[in-house]
Amino acid sequence: MSTDDARSAWNRCRHDPARTAGHYESYFQRANHPSRPLGFWIRYTLFSPEGRPRDAVGELWAIWFDGERGTVTAVKSVLPFAHCRFDRTCLSVQVGEARLNEARLCGGAASTGHAIAWDLEYSGDDPPLLLLEAPLYDRAFPAAKALVGTPNASYRGTISVDGEVHAIDGWVGSQNHNWGRRHTDRYAWGQVAGFDGVPGSFLECSTAQVKLGPLWSPRFTLVVLRVDGEEYALNSLTQALRASGRFSYFEWSLHSRQKQVEITAQISAVREHFVGLRYHNPPGGGKTCLNTKLASVLLTLRRAGRPELQLRCTQRAAFEILTDDGAHGVPVVA
Repeated sequence: MSTDDARSAWNRCRHDPARTAGHYESYFQRANHPSRPLGFWIRYTLFSPEGRPRDAVGELWAIWFDGERGTVTAVKSVLPFAHCRFDRTCLSVQVGEARLNEARLCGGAASTGHAIAWDLEYSGDDPPLLLLEAPLYDRAFPAAKALVGTPNASYRGTISVDGEVHAIDGWVGSQNHNWGRRHTDRYAWGQVAGFDGVPGSFLECSTAQVKLGPLWSPRFTLVVLRVDGEEYALNSLTQALRASGRFSYFEWSLHSRQKQVEITAQISAVREHFVGLRYHNPPGGGKTCLNTKLASVLLTLRRAGRPELQLRCTQRAAFEILTDDGAHGVPVVA
């Protein structure tokens, strides 16, 4: 299978409108300016509450991160599912007038007195990156799936934030796809699209817990790193349990070692670079997502018989926390 065919297969929509089981499915794009603390995040989402498939909706989310001005602008629009289309064979999405496919995204969203519009083209040759082992995507556990359809995607076009137009010229980021019947109960998620001075490198990682009745599961920590033409996938469930990962609101450390490979990482961002989002859960209730695309990462890669490699990313990393806790002090605006 070619890279393009594999990308289409992994990006196809998993939602079945005939089923009453709850379902969410999101396609999000994100990228950063190569040297300035600027970034964007745009998400096209399908949300179907459990037992009420007729109440399904489409959602448009957008965030503009401006570390120079110390501002984060976030918006969300919701439309009836009758005005949406999510293709079950490839990446082709329509939410109202907004469109997304494997080469372009355009649209706009508005809320809380703000408006963001986008018209972007993107491209990338890297093959899809799977955060989980491939067979797990067709199994019930874990309930939430995530992958990167196009790592190290390059974006060109414009984004308008409250009428101010920003040129996007070769910003690097990623096209991503996630779905499930419920959100993971608690997680930290991180991503680097090109470490400083190491173009083509890519990191995808998470630490997660699920609630089993009144009890919490152990933490699962997944790490996939691409660098120097090699992929280090420390992402089996057994390995995820052996690894360690601990996070607070704005800091996260992880460590995973498998055979001849060891990866350690520290991920952090200042409170002011986060924004709070409310994610509805298909079974009911919701979660708060603390979201930034201006995080920093220090990663150490150790391989038997080879020199230790340190990789840094300064204010261009994605970092999200999903929590039920409300003591973080980050305004929830969308």
